[in-house]
Amino acid sequence: MKIKKRWMALLLVAIMAMSVIGCSNSSTEQSKGETPANTQEESTGEEEKVLVVYTARSEELNKAVISEFEKQTGIKVELVTAGTGELLKRAESEKDNPLGDIFWVADRTMLASSEHLFMEYVSSEDGNMMDGFQNTTGYFSPAFSDPPVLIVNTDLLGDIEINGFADLLNPELKGKIAFGDPVNSSSAFQSLVAMLYAMGDNNDPMSDSAWEFVDKFIKNLDGKISNSSSQVYKGVAEGEYIVGLTWEDPAAKYVKEGASVKVVFPEEGTIFPGESVQILKNCKHPENAKKFVDFMLSEEVQNRVGSELTVRPLRKDATLADYMTPQAEIKLFSNYDEGWVAANKVEITNKYSEHLESSMD
Repeated sequence: MKIKKRWMALLLVAIMAMSVIGCSNSSTEQSKGETPANTQEESTGEEEKVLVVYTARSEELNKAVISEFEKQTGIKVELVTAGTGELLKRAESEKDNPLGDIFWVADRTMLASSEHLFMEYVSSEDGNMMDGFQNTTGYFSPAFSDPPVLIVNTDLLGDIEINGFADLLNPELKGKIAFGDPVNSSSAFQSLVAMLYAMGDNNDPMSDSAWEFVDKFIKNLDGKISNSSSQVYKGVAEGEYIVGLTWEDPAAKYVKEGASVKVVFPEEGTIFPGESVQILKNCKHPENAKKFVDFMLSEEVQNRVGSELTVRPLRKDATLADYMTPQAEIKLFSNYDEGWVAANKVEITNKYSEHLESSMD
């Protein structure tokens, strides 16, 4: 009888030991794999309250929009800020394992060749956007427009007339014009496109007259090419250059703050590229990203940005601040085709590089 009881006691000890070992193994596997938050995310189907945004937008715009998004949704936004070229390279290198969720960097013309990096999504707000600024591809959602303009230093201008692209050939401006690299800078590329449309025969951007003008413009740059978009408008505002080709947003911001600069929309005309927001394909937080796109296009955000900042909202009937140039005073090219520019971006930049190299011979 004593032997039987001793055997039962040993059996009970063995069972308890196996139970402890099983619990220990289970705990170890969890610590090596997903965090508790991620495990809960998988089991409940809910995403963690995080969104990683790659952005080349202005600090002012980022702060105004993103802080309100965080407040309304409870989603914490992590910003990665850099230039268009750098962020494109980053997204391409991460395409098999994206570390970002939102790509808020440029417009369709700059990003069309990188469409494979983005997820298809058309916002429920898309139908409220202005004609010509809707998501027709499934990938690019235009949110705001930041048209190319000329920023002019009024202290240095003197008697020089700068009303459009033609005035940039004035010999008095040689070496005093700030311009970026259209191959890597979205603002420089859009400025180049606007110039080609403006100076081409019948506004044909690929006509001989358009590129003949580019040759003369390059010579008047006198070899000075800015390394970044910000160097252009800062260089003009700080008195290094008389005039620069840049976005309206930073130029209008200087005007709003009382700097000695003015914004000039070229009298020959300009273009209105729609600065779009995209979702990175296979991102970690796709549902949060969709909420962000919807938020960008919402009536609340479009009106707030239009009335308080220096970019142009693209939602129908959105509010525009009185310190911005009225839409009616801006000449646009009736034949401007964003899809064509997107499809021919490489040809345009290659042609520009050829003309730049020829000018150095």
